[in-house]
Amino acid sequence: MTAQGPKRGRFISLEGGEGVGKSTQVCALAQALQKRGLDVLITREPGGSDGAEKIRELLLAGGADRWSAKTEALLFAAARADHFERTIGPALSEGRWVISDRFVDSSLAYQGGAGGLGIEKVRELNAMAIESGFPDRTLILLLDEGGERARVRDSDGSDRIGGRGADYHHKVELAFRMIAAEEPERVKLVDASGAPQAVTERLLDAIQDLLP
Repeated sequence: MTAQGPKRGRFISLEGGEGVGKSTQVCALAQALQKRGLDVLITREPGGSDGAEKIRELLLAGGADRWSAKTEALLFAAARADHFERTIGPALSEGRWVISDRFVDSSLAYQGGAGGLGIEKVRELNAMAIESGFPDRTLILLLDEGGERARVRDSDGSDRIGGRGADYHHKVELAFRMIAAEEPERVKLVDASGAPQAVTERLLDAIQDLLP
């Protein structure tokens, strides 16, 4: 009888518009899962692997109109393919839980929805890039005052995508809501208002069915 390898880990992505507190909650959720005895890897997009970090530099630097929505989608997909192949996939195979600050649903919302390419077209592009590597659960943080918080945070300058106008970011939120409505089992909307600890508890509730 051959020994079985480790049980596959779980893949969670945190999403949302600018200023909703994703980075804070990625760390808080990871700590909460570690307290439950889980081995957790934190990663981010764009980035998360050597090749993807190089593409990140291309994507986030320069003016708001440096790349078209189509070029952005292709660059993100290329970075994501490398990220999943070299970082996320191996960690899941080792039984680790992976929490990513953004992943494929950002492309669906930003380039597919707000960028006008179409959510389904961008989904097809990324299905080729990552095959079955979609997250087990995507948690979308929603916060009414997120845009204002982002403007205060980025008063000394933001990246080329985050610095776009309010109308663009409103379209992003609408696209996130549409994605959640289309995939209610995989994608959950989470209220990001109130104390950070309360938000973390809501995130844990949203993945309760995945926990061992």
